[in-house]
Amino acid sequence: MDKFEAKSICLLGRQPALGLAELESLYGAEHLKPLAGTALLDIPADDIDFRRLGGTIKVARLLSVIDSTSWKDLAKYLIDNVPQHMQYQPEGKFTLGLSVYNLAVPLKQIEATLLEIKKLIRQSGKPVRVVPNKAPALNSAQVLHNKLTHKGAWELIFIKDGRRTLLAQTLFVQDIEAYGARDQARPARDSRVGMLPPKLAQIMLNLAVGRLTEEIEDKTRIRVLDPFCGTGVILQEALLAGFSVLGTDIEPKMVDYTRRNLKWLFEQQPGLEGSVAVELADATGFSWPGFTTVASELYLGRPLNSLPAPDKLKEIVSDVNLITKKFLKNLAPQLKPGRTICLAVPAWRRPTGQLIHLPVIDQLTDMGYNYSDLKQVGRDQLVYFREDQIVARQLLRLERTK
Repeated sequence: MDKFEAKSICLLGRQPALGLAELESLYGAEHLKPLAGTALLDIPADDIDFRRLGGTIKVARLLSVIDSTSWKDLAKYLIDNVPQHMQYQPEGKFTLGLSVYNLAVPLKQIEATLLEIKKLIRQSGKPVRVVPNKAPALNSAQVLHNKLTHKGAWELIFIKDGRRTLLAQTLFVQDIEAYGARDQARPARDSRVGMLPPKLAQIMLNLAVGRLTEEIEDKTRIRVLDPFCGTGVILQEALLAGFSVLGTDIEPKMVDYTRRNLKWLFEQQPGLEGSVAVELADATGFSWPGFTTVASELYLGRPLNSLPAPDKLKEIVSDVNLITKKFLKNLAPQLKPGRTICLAVPAWRRPTGQLIHLPVIDQLTDMGYNYSDLKQVGRDQLVYFREDQIVARQLLRLERTK
């Protein structure tokens, strides 16, 4: 890490540990350096497969390192340098946005700096517009709406790194409208099965597939299995990533929903090349043909609006644990040794935030599994939840014992 030379910055999502884990799985721990809700990479921003990432909000190219965290110094740097670059911009109006991370700077000072830059650019004869900050950092919607990743527009980013500040330019930002469209517009949806967010599905896929694409150049030869496919969210994201898919579910309605949703997906994205197979099957006893890896949200138990009484919760945990254990025993002999998989299992949240885990998690080694641990993120950090949720999703990154 002493020779680490940052070239790009990933701004991570609401649960940054998941985004960091995803990046490590794809690019390797040696290419990452965590930094308070962000990750520095020694990989050029253009080489990061941003559309594949569920846990990264923005990808930015590192422009400069400033040996100060004083806003006076940072503002002077922008005022001295930004107007000089206008000669390289295309004709027409230039749009500028500024985001500040991990620095305590009043919005009035950010606004004053932008207005000073705007005045200097206008004096050079170039029309310019600045994006007003509602918070120190612009959100994805603001970046998208103002087209700040397009030609003739910049979003500049300041990120504090110890006693220095990193300056970067955003190249990619999460398309929240696209996520919403492929989530809300699917023809078959069922809130009863948990509504797995597409971003989380992407993270799970990347934790499972990892760097397999370096071994298998033709992505369609990577076949992702989801044995509890539900409405097909993971299969959908796998197809969008270029993989082939195999899905099964014990409920005929879910098989029908998945087929309808994937048919709709191919109509929306006619260029998809991956093969699709969806079957009715009980995951506790089925034998799946020819899959490469597994990414799946297992049975989460009944939906809960509040934590039930201890005896009722014990019954719920026992029911889910039994299904999970049977599935894991059935899957183990079918897995290729050393191949990584990612499973989401339930963990119930107490009011204190403490988690109640499935007992079977302590028996994984006995069933032929090892944890495929990451260097930058602990396994206990791989938990997805929202503050109002009782049932969290615990991500298990596992491999078959060699």
